Amino acid sequence: MTERMPLLQEVGAALRDNGLTAAITALIGGFIALLAAVTRRAFTNDAMLVRLERELLAERDRVDRQRAEDRKGDADRLERIETDIRAMRDLMFEAFQRGHND
Repeated sequence: MTERMPLLQEVGAALRDNGLTAAITALIGGFIALLAAVTRRAFTNDAMLVRLERELLAERDRVDRQRAEDRKGDADRLERIETDIRAMRDLMFEAFQRGHND
């Protein structure tokens, strides 16, 4: 098994073994690999942010729809309560009127 040497030692060994051209090629290749990794991560982060924004918008829409349904349900319930109160008031008024007429 070969042991892995640090980057600077590899560059030094390439310079000794194959000359300046090989060392420069190794440095350029390493720089390109580093640039590709940084670029990939940047695009991955942008894509992740776009996906998270899309999910957040969908969640906000869901919450808004739920609130609208809840408000409608509350308004319907309040209307039924008010109708019951009016009916009870009318019933009590009629009973009171009949009690005074007798």
